[in-house]
Amino acid sequence: MRIVIAGGHGQIALRLERLLAARGDEVAGIIRSPEQRDDLREAGAEPVLLDLESASVEEVAASLRGADAAVFAAGAGPGSGVARKDTVDRGAAVLFADAAVRAGVRRHVVVSSMGADPQHEGDEVFDVYQRAKGEADAYVSGLDDLDWTILRPGLLTNDTGTGLVRLEANTGRGAIPRDDVAAVLAELLDTPATAGLTLELIGGSTPLSVAVKSVAGN
Repeated sequence: MRIVIAGGHGQIALRLERLLAARGDEVAGIIRSPEQRDDLREAGAEPVLLDLESASVEEVAASLRGADAAVFAAGAGPGSGVARKDTVDRGAAVLFADAAVRAGVRRHVVVSSMGADPQHEGDEVFDVYQRAKGEADAYVSGLDDLDWTILRPGLLTNDTGTGLVRLEANTGRGAIPRDDVAAVLAELLDTPATAGLTLELIGGSTPLSVAVKSVAGN
């Protein structure tokens, strides 16, 4: 498969790129900084220089044409303020989804956040973030031209992945290593029967490939 990842230099994205490249997929990562190109190449991905806060739908669609799947893994990051929660966590996700529709790339996987909710109340930065992610998820899930899956991980850690997870519509709060999030994303890309599902992910006791097959109804 050819897979294009928005937010290609993120911690989860770099892990996913390594996994996909190692298994023989063709991977491209969208990045905004030229200094990040070498890191992507080292991970086995083709760097695509594009700023999702200022690019047009057509520019993003051009980067997606010919792909078999798209993954939105971009984020404004923990040090960003309210404005970028809207322009990246909501706006870039909406732009990327619209571009995927225009490019004819149906398979679309979104890395969201546990607790994302368009009705989330509050004015603190994290409140705005949860609302922005929720609004983006609601937009993507309303697009009939996408076979979307939304993944909402719990508290992200840099612990070594265990390969054991809990993946359900509602898991409750918990932590999950970024290694395991990336591995679950790779499995979701291979499991089109998960289209139309919004899933929460935390550490658990089920091998991740089994967990993905289970939510897919296999």
